[in-house]
Amino acid sequence: MALSLIITLFFFNRVNIALFQNHKPEISAGKCLVWGAGLEPRLVLPVRYFYIQAVSESGQIISSSPGKDSFRVKITSLSQKEHVRIHVPPPLDRGDGSFLVRFRMYSSSLSGLKVEVFYKDKPVAQSPYSIKGPVYHEYCDCPESDSSAWQSLLQCPSAEPQIEQDFISFPSIDLLRLRQEVPKRFSSRGGLIHYSIINNQVYRKSLGRYTDFKMFSDEMFLSLTRKVKLPDVEFYINVGDWPLETRKVDAVHGPVPIISWCGSTETRDIILPTYDITHSTLETMRGVTNDLLSIQGNTGPVWVNKTSQAFFRGRDSREERLNLVSMSKKHPDLLDAGITAFFFFREREKELGKAPLIGFFDFFKYKFQVNVDGTVAAYRFPYLMLGNSLVLKQDSPYYEHFYTHLKPGQHYVPVKRTLSDLIEKIKWAKENDAEAEAIAKAGQALARDILQPHRLYCYYYTVLQTYAARQIGTPSVHPDMELVPQPADHSTVCQCERGTGGEELRQKKDEL
Repeated sequence: MALSLIITLFFFNRVNIALFQNHKPEISAGKCLVWGAGLEPRLVLPVRYFYIQAVSESGQIISSSPGKDSFRVKITSLSQKEHVRIHVPPPLDRGDGSFLVRFRMYSSSLSGLKVEVFYKDKPVAQSPYSIKGPVYHEYCDCPESDSSAWQSLLQCPSAEPQIEQDFISFPSIDLLRLRQEVPKRFSSRGGLIHYSIINNQVYRKSLGRYTDFKMFSDEMFLSLTRKVKLPDVEFYINVGDWPLETRKVDAVHGPVPIISWCGSTETRDIILPTYDITHSTLETMRGVTNDLLSIQGNTGPVWVNKTSQAFFRGRDSREERLNLVSMSKKHPDLLDAGITAFFFFREREKELGKAPLIGFFDFFKYKFQVNVDGTVAAYRFPYLMLGNSLVLKQDSPYYEHFYTHLKPGQHYVPVKRTLSDLIEKIKWAKENDAEAEAIAKAGQALARDILQPHRLYCYYYTVLQTYAARQIGTPSVHPDMELVPQPADHSTVCQCERGTGGEELRQKKDEL
């Protein structure tokens, strides 16, 4: 969609918002829409989720918040004889007439779930919804044997540009060469984990001094193997910050495939979603405060009520971040920037001052968010994109798995690596408020799509599937490897009653 058309639509939407605030249309419970992956029993996620869209009595899609407490959701077992432990917090108001419903299961349901959605005690859309059992919780080890059907159920994209780009350097993967070369070249570089996934069991050996972050790769591979049968595959993961493989394709020996959480224009690593968004997805509604779902209901005031300044808070992991503070002192009307922790540049703390910590959700009180690299790519970027502020992103050689979907000037505003044009870009955003809002909304809409938690599982699977198809040699469990066991929780023991069901899953694809 052309940006000019987006701007026109936002002007129209602003008029609708003004009319809505003066005269809120009555919501029609029956005409509202309910949809999403969380209503599909076979789609197992740490936290299941679905959406509600408010619709007026006249059939008009409501595009502003009708009130955060507009809808109520109740989820119980279909059988009165079955007790299922489920945490269902209030729906998240996304501020645009839509709501995000999350629920985490702590036990499985063999009979299935009854999902009731209410507006003023009236059933919404086709409520109640029946999710026929069995419905498994996150730690139920019942993988789907038909991987194609599983991918179809998740509506995984047919292609991922970053994965295709990463594997151009590796038309084939010689496992013998990999085992001989990778430990010699990279084990002294920090943290490297040698993995083999054989018969859907995860094995590993740690190489290097700093391998504690293997906990993040462990937990995701275990979660994935509980959901789908993986191909046998053997690979190395770099659990450090910086990507490793600098050899070019035309070098005498050529690059070897190292899997990392961050890529760069100077390296050939294969990229997975960062440990940050991976862990936050697994721990949503439990062990983390910021995650890909909760952000969507905590994006601050509507655009017109946000503070018209650019904002940054973070630690001193790159000199440009210090320069932000200096700019902020010169242009306090345009930029509010502060360093919350000094480690790399402690000698500058007295000069620049230390800013107090601010909750991440409070960032979105400001219209413009400055995204500057840390040691590598700033892992806050996906969360900033899910907000409803305009992101001013520093040009960077580093990237995460989803950057190929983003277009500068359409989804965010690019800023030079040196930040020399940052003040100019902030002034532009303030002077072109409608266009700035349109870019912010376009970026948010894209992020809501490509950063859905189930898409992370698609991405992980596709990387492993693509890698496995290019292996030369047989993946093996080596004597110095240890089994990574599935977590044991006797209070959530489940009994797998899943049939093959591949054809049934394919038929259900269009229902989501």
